[in-house]
Amino acid sequence: MSTLTRREYRGPFGDMVEWLEAPWTILRPVGGHPMRVEDYIQDGSYVVRAELPGIDPEKDMEVMVSKGILTIKAERRDEVTGKHHSEFSYGTFSRSVTLPAGADEEHVEATYGHGILEVRVKLADKGADKASRKIPVRQNQHIKPT
Repeated sequence: MSTLTRREYRGPFGDMVEWLEAPWTILRPVGGHPMRVEDYIQDGSYVVRAELPGIDPEKDMEVMVSKGILTIKAERRDEVTGKHHSEFSYGTFSRSVTLPAGADEEHVEATYGHGILEVRVKLADKGADKASRKIPVRQNQHIKPT
């Protein structure tokens, strides 16, 4: 379905590494995403939810779908100066998810509220799949040599 729901086992303390502050952040796994997501199927739709607190969806967020890939891009700007400590992540974040088979790219809805982006992609009804049909096989009608 989607690689998003599969998580690598990082050991008994894997998620605790995410809590580390500098200079211990070097221990965090490389390639970790600052955009946390989850996905599931509900009521005939594939749903992807992303944690994006503090993002203005009209100015700083873009949701795109193309060729079976859903891409979420967002940017969080650091506008406060003079602070002494920050655990917030700033910059541009992007996450791409492969849509499951039967996803209808023409029927995608995205909503944002309370820091959560929710994207719903309609799935084709299983009963709507094209019925199998028998293909007639014609016998080869070669011209007989003379």
